[in-house]
Amino acid sequence: QLQLVESGGGLVQPGGSLRLSCAASGFTLGYYAIGWFRQAPGKEREGVSCITHRDGSTYYQDSVKGRFTASRDNAKNTAYLQMNNLKPEDTAVYFCAVRLVDFTIVQGMCVMPGSTHGMDYWGKGTLVTVSS
Repeated sequence: QLQLVESGGGLVQPGGSLRLSCAASGFTLGYYAIGWFRQAPGKEREGVSCITHRDGSTYYQDSVKGRFTASRDNAKNTAYLQMNNLKPEDTAVYFCAVRLVDFTIVQGMCVMPGSTHGMDYWGKGTLVTVSS
């Protein structure tokens, strides 16, 4: 059974750090492009970062550039999102998702169109709360 499971969320103070993990099972993560998304209360889900399949390049939404780092460990079948200098506006449920067809890059970010953002499989998400 194909599955993505996020972990690592929690409550952190502004300026703090968290590392999210996205563990894949039932398939080989290395064959897929990976996206990280978030949905804040009352807002639409948005793309935060992506990792291409072809060369492992990473791209970020402007609001997280310089603070978030996405990576993948194909040997562990796991992707990560390191989040530093967290801000209250980063509070959201964070999701990882994968797609077999690699991303198109436009203006320095992966194209993630539509309600499913062009992704094939999704995790259930992990909550990140940034508050003092």
